[in-house]
Amino acid sequence: MLENLREIVKFRALISALVARHLSMRYRGSMLGFLWSFLNPLCLMLVYTLVFRYYIRFSGVENYTIFMFCGLLPWIWFSSGLLEGTSSIVASGHLITKSMFPAHILPLVSVLTCMINFLLSLPLLFIFIFAAGLPFHATLLMLPLCIVIQMIFIFGMSLALGSINVQFRDVQHILGNFLTFLFFLCPVVYSASTVPQRFRFTLELNPFASLIMMYHSLIMDGVIPPLWDVAYVAAWALLSLLIGNFLYNRYRDSFAELL
Repeated sequence: MLENLREIVKFRALISALVARHLSMRYRGSMLGFLWSFLNPLCLMLVYTLVFRYYIRFSGVENYTIFMFCGLLPWIWFSSGLLEGTSSIVASGHLITKSMFPAHILPLVSVLTCMINFLLSLPLLFIFIFAAGLPFHATLLMLPLCIVIQMIFIFGMSLALGSINVQFRDVQHILGNFLTFLFFLCPVVYSASTVPQRFRFTLELNPFASLIMMYHSLIMDGVIPPLWDVAYVAAWALLSLLIGNFLYNRYRDSFAELL
């Protein structure tokens, strides 16, 4: 793993160039360009607010729109980064087959690209908080910790699934359905307090649900999350990185042949 991490540092200029290229290509040909970084999560927020606030009339949370947006932004980063990272090695097979290209940087490029979109969307959340007259808490200073943990978590999972996806292309198709299921196991459109006690384990054992609640605590509640929750999510992030590195090292020699 240390060798792979050294290669990431060694190829940091290439990673930066690929991230910039992906960002420029993402909205190429569209009239609004980078504005879609704001509009996509905003449209999702409006749809979920309409459904869960007015149609279903969920009223268990004050400032529901901001609460939901606070969880939706990291979820969009998680789902889009994982989907793109999983298919990144297969999608860039031409780079791997023609040169000694470090394939493990491809999932990282996808994760960083989606992270930048997440960071660009955060000011929109802060504007909503300001417009609603809610306070900005000092706990926002701990927000980079959540972002780093989430980045490591998604990269490890993307590296693992991306390596397996070269062998079995069904992975990228199964993943989309799994993420739909996982979305409703995370407190994005509902508060964790509304989950019945007998089902509370679905949140306690779900590391990404814990990560969503960490964002809620830091941004909306102004409360430092319990140290156990932070350590639990960080341990899962490190485990995903170790598993991703193991699977990548196991399968990488066959990438060129299979692609």
